[in-house]
Amino acid sequence: MGTFRFASSSRRSLAISLFCAVLVFLVGGFGDIFAEEPAPVVKVLVTYHSRSGNTERMAEAVVEGAKSVVGTEVLLKRVGQVTAEELFSADAVVVGSPVYWSNMSGEVKTFFDNWQFKFGVFPEFKMKNKVGAAFATGGQLSSGKEVTMLTILAAMLGNQMIVVSGGGAFGASATTEGDSPGIDKKELADARALGQRVAEVARLVRGHSAR
Repeated sequence: MGTFRFASSSRRSLAISLFCAVLVFLVGGFGDIFAEEPAPVVKVLVTYHSRSGNTERMAEAVVEGAKSVVGTEVLLKRVGQVTAEELFSADAVVVGSPVYWSNMSGEVKTFFDNWQFKFGVFPEFKMKNKVGAAFATGGQLSSGKEVTMLTILAAMLGNQMIVVSGGGAFGASATTEGDSPGIDKKELADARALGQRVAEVARLVRGHSAR
């Protein structure tokens, strides 16, 4: 009887060892199947018009903020240099303009006009559900920066985009003349906050649409 118990115990140990080996194999072999797929890269286009360099500096800060979100690819370009492929491949578009007579500059307006006349966004609404945001610079404290950002956002809304704010009620802005000429640290921080929020929201929208 002692020999029988010994043999039974050995068989149980062998069976347990084989079970553990098979389990390790299954986990190792099928681990990749159950692993989560890496998050897709989110593309953000930051485009602007600038003569003095102030709006360009704000654009660079927006880029810094967007890049702070992991998995974000950012393209910085002047409005006159953006191609149709760059526009349509972007998950989010951030447009910046100096204030010209309480409105966006002519170059920025031409950029939006080109969405149809040059790139053909309508009638398919090719910018639909992409994230959009705005920023502006103006020489005076009340020079029309909010109006300028609203006109940019209105153009995006007309294209059925999802507009977001950040750094301010309507976007990021900077006052470039007066007692403190140029762009101060807070204004640059607001621009970075805008870029970060745009990238975060674009990732949420991209993740939702992929489901």
